Amino acid sequence: MPGGVWVALPGVIELVERRSVLAVVVGSRAYGLHGPGSDYDRRGVYVAPTRAFWRLDKPPTHFEGPAAEQFSWEFERFCVLALQGNPTVLEVLWSPLVEMTTVDGERLLASRRAFLSRRVAETYGNYARDQLGRVAARRARTGETNYKQAMHMIRLLVAGAHVLRTGEILVDVRHLRDKLLAVRHGELAWDVVAAWAADLLADLADAAAATALPEHPDRDAVDRLLTAVRERNLQ
Repeated sequence: MPGGVWVALPGVIELVERRSVLAVVVGSRAYGLHGPGSDYDRRGVYVAPTRAFWRLDKPPTHFEGPAAEQFSWEFERFCVLALQGNPTVLEVLWSPLVEMTTVDGERLLASRRAFLSRRVAETYGNYARDQLGRVAARRARTGETNYKQAMHMIRLLVAGAHVLRTGEILVDVRHLRDKLLAVRHGELAWDVVAAWAADLLADLADAAAATALPEHPDRDAVDRLLTAVRERNLQ
């Protein structure tokens, strides 16, 4: 299955285990929202050998595993998603919990601002609105509220406004830990949560109107980075 998650193909696990250039922890532990039993959600970037792209069957663009709660992207796929302003991918570049990095990983981290643009107002806002819609639909259908989903909706809206104002992805939100966990545990009435989300959506719009981020990401800089990585991994 070219370009997919190749579980059975020999050598694919080796890409993650031996050719990773960046490995970080994301999720609740990186957000500062973890508890004693929280998982370690690991995300990473690996570089497939350049010669592998000359074959008909291309290297996998991403891979789940080999450890539990571990997911990695091939370098080029990661760059494409980051250029699109994908919040899940951008968090990898700003995670405070870096477990491993190589020369290529350090250069990726050094280039992280090249991926940012005003597009993040749309991607963060749309992710949050989608989660808000899912929570509301479930409430209408079953009367139940997915408060974990609601918490992440709030977190995304806060992070979206932050990056638009500062040019930095907000990962560690422990300064909001008590309020966010109150949402997570259903300690706040849904009307209060929905009102908070509405205020944050308005704040996101204000931040987008005043942001100093460029209209488009710096694709040329990312292209130079990718070319250099491919050249270094030619052998």
